[in-house]
Amino acid sequence: MYNPKAFAVEDLPQLHRMMDDCRLAVLITQGEHGLQASHLPLLLDTQQGPNGTLYGHMARANPQWRDLQAGAEALVVFAGADAYVSPAFYPGKAEHGKVVPTWNYLAIHAYGSAEVFSDPHRLRNLVSALTDRHETGRSQPWKLDDAPAEYIDSMLKAIVGFALPIQRLEGKRKLSQNRSPADAAGVRNGLAASPDPQDQTLARLMPAPSSKE
Repeated sequence: MYNPKAFAVEDLPQLHRMMDDCRLAVLITQGEHGLQASHLPLLLDTQQGPNGTLYGHMARANPQWRDLQAGAEALVVFAGADAYVSPAFYPGKAEHGKVVPTWNYLAIHAYGSAEVFSDPHRLRNLVSALTDRHETGRSQPWKLDDAPAEYIDSMLKAIVGFALPIQRLEGKRKLSQNRSPADAAGVRNGLAASPDPQDQTLARLMPAPSSKE
């Protein structure tokens, strides 16, 4: 992705945290049927490989897994918080008017080739781990064992799993770092005052102005 140095994230632990914060990723491949994309919850194992390994599954009826099986390189997009930045946020609007709209956002692109698997035990462990992650915090977390064993077995036959060692990672935090301190503060304050929860989330991610500014 286009990633000017001011926005680039190269710290691996920070990249991993940004990926963990994204609950639904987009897996993109180019194969026999052209470009395909699937929206999937994924697990990140930070200890496997130099950049970590992603684990997920998709419906067996989804032809995209055959792209992975054939060795196609995959792109996984993790989209973080985002917000429209109005020119009205910039003090420069009143001074000279030379301002235009833009968008602030967080994004991670992970690249690699995946191993596809159908082993029932391995699939069960993967689905259980994904479930546990997203049920955490609920008063009565649902567990795989809450469903009849034969039903779970039939559902596992309808999916395929994959492990994707990350060969390359690109991270971007576009948070008005290319603007003056006054403009960046204006964006942060403008987003914080917005009634939109997404705008407020983005504002909290922007660094607060220092006492010297």
